[in-house]
Amino acid sequence: MEQGHIRVEPLGAISGGWRVLLHNPDRLNAMSRAMWRELKSVFEQINADASARCVLVEGAGTAFCAGGDISEYPAFRFDEAALRDFHETEVWGALAAMLACDVPLVAGISGACMGAGVEIASCCDIRIAGASARFGAPIARLGFPMAPREAQLVAGALGEAVARQMLLEAATFSAAEMQACGFLSRVVAKEAVAAEARASAGRIAALAPQAARLNKQTLRALKSPSTLAGYAQAAMESVVDGAFQYADSAEHREGIGAFLAKRVPNF
Repeated sequence: MEQGHIRVEPLGAISGGWRVLLHNPDRLNAMSRAMWRELKSVFEQINADASARCVLVEGAGTAFCAGGDISEYPAFRFDEAALRDFHETEVWGALAAMLACDVPLVAGISGACMGAGVEIASCCDIRIAGASARFGAPIARLGFPMAPREAQLVAGALGEAVARQMLLEAATFSAAEMQACGFLSRVVAKEAVAAEARASAGRIAALAPQAARLNKQTLRALKSPSTLAGYAQAAMESVVDGAFQYADSAEHREGIGAFLAKRVPNF
């Protein structure tokens, strides 16, 4: 059974404001395949809405997003073609739709922001987190790497040194450390995250919407003349071609199997 969904609703009294809620609270808002597909559709619709002025991205309950929904992984991750389609079509499709959105995006981050959560937050323009939030992508414990486009996105947002620690050591970081590396715009008390994120969205929505969209287009163009997310397309395609050959490897199966069995993996 598919888990979770994406909720979209007007952002209170903020004219042109929208709230996009990652809603899978029983799994700390882990992203299911259905949620990735919904996220893509949601941001395509918002980008096409001329009245939209700002989007607030939040997680339901106590977490922002704890990563991917690992309960779904055995059904597709051990087949190379299916694995590639998941990352290239579903995950990157959603992240690319966020990156292509000309409407300013504010992330309000509480609790766990892991893996997919870091990727989603990396697509936002302003990131506000609670002091107790934790960040990481400990997927090496599950026996697989971060997909190439996703790793490039995260490294660009965090900086290469932090991204290498996150991926190679499975290191997790505090909100203060994420602010120090430039990933977070502001860190506030955990009980103040919602109010501060809404205040930021309100300030953005009160300004000229055309200017905001043009600023985003300019910043995107300055990042790279070749592709939306700043990658050299030919080089990235060559990496992607062989990136998912690990699908049926023993290490990949062991990492996910151990997680689902709640035991320590034997790599």
